[in-house]
Amino acid sequence: MGLEYCYPLAEGETLNADHPEWPLFDVTIHGGDRERVKLSKRLVCALKHLPLRLTIRYEKDLSRSIERGVAKDPTLEMGGRFLAEGLVSAERLTEIFENLLKSKGTSVHG
Repeated sequence: MGLEYCYPLAEGETLNADHPEWPLFDVTIHGGDRERVKLSKRLVCALKHLPLRLTIRYEKDLSRSIERGVAKDPTLEMGGRFLAEGLVSAERLTEIFENLLKSKGTSVHG
C-alpha cells in the first residue's frame, strides 16, 4: 500500500498540502530529467510521514545550475543552501529534514 504514495511531485505541487499548520519547505532540485525524478520520488517516500509540507521546483537549465555552484546531479537546494548532492538515500533525506524541523522547534513526531 505504501508504494502508491512514493511518486515524484509535479513542479509546484505540495506534499502534505492538507496540513497548512505544518512548516513549508520550498526546495529546488537541479539535474537531468531522470535524476530529478528519482530524487523527487525519494523525497516523497522519505518525508511523507514527517509533519512538514514540501514544494519542489525543478531547475532544468544546466547553465543556471552551474552558476549557482551545482556540481553533482542531482542536487537539492533550499534558500541558496545545498542540502544534498548526488542521489542520496531516503534515510539521509529523512535525517536532513528532521534536523531542519528541530531547528525550527517543530517535533518530528507531529
